[in-house]
Amino acid sequence: MQNLGDTFGQVFRAIAANKLRSLLTMFGIAWGVGSMLLLISVGEGFRSGQHRQLASIGNDVIMMWGGTIPAVPSQHTGMRPYYLTVGDETAMRASGSFRQVMGLVRRSDLKQQSQYQSAGGSVFGTQPNYPIVRTLVLSAGRFLNESDLRDRRRVVVLGQKSAALLFPGRPALAESVLLNGTSFEVIGVAEKTGRGNDDGTNQQIYIPLTTMLEMFPIKGENIPQDALSSIQYQPKVRGESESAKAAARAIIAARHGFSPENPDAFEEWDTIKSDQMVGKIFTAMDVFLGGVGIVTLALGAVGIVNIMLVSVSERTREIGLRKAIGATKRSILMQFFLEGLLLTGVSGLIGIGGSALFMYLIQTAIGGKGVEGFDPPRLVPWSAAMALISLSLSGILAGLYPASKAAELEPVEALRRE
Repeated sequence: MQNLGDTFGQVFRAIAANKLRSLLTMFGIAWGVGSMLLLISVGEGFRSGQHRQLASIGNDVIMMWGGTIPAVPSQHTGMRPYYLTVGDETAMRASGSFRQVMGLVRRSDLKQQSQYQSAGGSVFGTQPNYPIVRTLVLSAGRFLNESDLRDRRRVVVLGQKSAALLFPGRPALAESVLLNGTSFEVIGVAEKTGRGNDDGTNQQIYIPLTTMLEMFPIKGENIPQDALSSIQYQPKVRGESESAKAAARAIIAARHGFSPENPDAFEEWDTIKSDQMVGKIFTAMDVFLGGVGIVTLALGAVGIVNIMLVSVSERTREIGLRKAIGATKRSILMQFFLEGLLLTGVSGLIGIGGSALFMYLIQTAIGGKGVEGFDPPRLVPWSAAMALISLSLSGILAGLYPASKAAELEPVEALRRE
């Protein structure tokens, strides 16, 4: 009875006897697996990059700004502006219709200076829940608290780039920064956000909203003293933006004397809806790229099936000879099974390794951290498993089926075959 070692010996001899055919079979499998993995990984890189970019802006947040309304109801002539105020933010917070509500004043014209250097960037007057509504992680110190707001303290949290510019090579905590000549104590420094050279967010600094309204309110004619640049809020139920926007519009419209049914009166950005739209776009991209990958995979499978069919057909006489000297149908099928498994398994792993190497080279070329809106492609395990299993099955079945038919022939009949 033939043992497993003898069977493997026959497998290796059969592969070595048809070097070109074996090489072409392995190339087809490796190409199909590698192409599919690369296509899917590029699509996933775009998806995760876009989600990361939106997440760096805010977490389940809707932003609202002041807008314009008709001077006379039901008419679109003589539009007059309205400004969001601290009273609006307080009314929204008191309504209980939102998980978080945050008022914000943004000024980009305040001079920032330390004893070492000066810097630019936006100054945000905000509230303690800013890191909850928006994405902000501290590397040192703390963020603003309720006591800072209540007492109108002159304290500041610096963005990573602002801290580096104002205090080059030195710790910033407990130091002083002048804003338009007024001293503020540094109580915190944020971690770097984003990737690449986009340093806008990293040059933002944060002071208590009450201090901002007292010292640096928004300038202009007919602008309320407590005017806000924006109100940003989160829905009470995560992801349910439409009901949250309807509740916010009703409160703002009632306080400013216009109908909430007028969509032109509101300036908003729904990051939740934007994130959902990005998800749909990249799901469609994944389907497209996956479809292209499957077609490539199918072409590789067809090539494998064709080569294996020809290979087994040419070896019908060999099968007849082996049966004549006592080989069983099971041992014949085992040889072709192992041959197909070895060819497809090894070449599939080569395809996975090749695609992983190519992805590594891409990551190295772009610095390993991706670029804005695109993360480095990475191996997707489910796609690697699917590609390897499907092509392996194609090769194995393509070898087993004709081998089974040939093994059922009588030895004399098999020896007559050309």
